[in-house]
Amino acid sequence: MTVDQIARLVGHAGGSSVTELVYRKQIRPVIDDGATAMNDLFPDEER
Repeated sequence: MTVDQIARLVGHAGGSSVTELVYRKQIRPVIDDGATAMNDLFPDEER
């Protein structure tokens, strides 16, 4: 995700050093967990 996308997600006006240094590291596990949950709900029949 871009810094601007993360900033919008967390309610910041724009990308900043805080957004990049803090939230970028924290958001990855959340996105990964969400993707895993979606894969569990909608498994690919080819797997």
